[in-house]
Amino acid sequence: MLIGEYNHSVDQKGRMAIPVRFRATFSSGAVITRGIDKCLFIFSKQEWDELAEKIAKLPLVQANSRAFARLMFAGAVNVELDSQGRVLVPDYLRHYADLAKQVVVAGVFNRLEVWDKSNWSTYKQKTEKESEDIAERLSELGI
Repeated sequence: MLIGEYNHSVDQKGRMAIPVRFRATFSSGAVITRGIDKCLFIFSKQEWDELAEKIAKLPLVQANSRAFARLMFAGAVNVELDSQGRVLVPDYLRHYADLAKQVVVAGVFNRLEVWDKSNWSTYKQKTEKESEDIAERLSELGI
């Protein structure tokens, strides 16, 4: 399980270190793609394959299914960790997520999310203010 949040930086070449405690999960490679809420998602190869199978089964005739498949697949890129545990984040993905030099890497169960540090702070503050409402809505789902 991937949990926790870590501050990192993106170098001039677009490389970003994967937190040490997560590197074993991504030792055989990873997939980086556009996430939701202006962040990036990083999946292990296994998690990506499982998600891809589910997306492939969505009905092609539904606009939302096509849009989600495009969001996930069209921007996806296979990456390998270098000897220092870094991955190269392509320009188009850094631009999509507004990634500046300082980023937050958050473990979210089966994936990592990469956020611009300022955007993460804003998102987190908003979510923390709404935590009671969110909890109440989730209780309707049995959580």
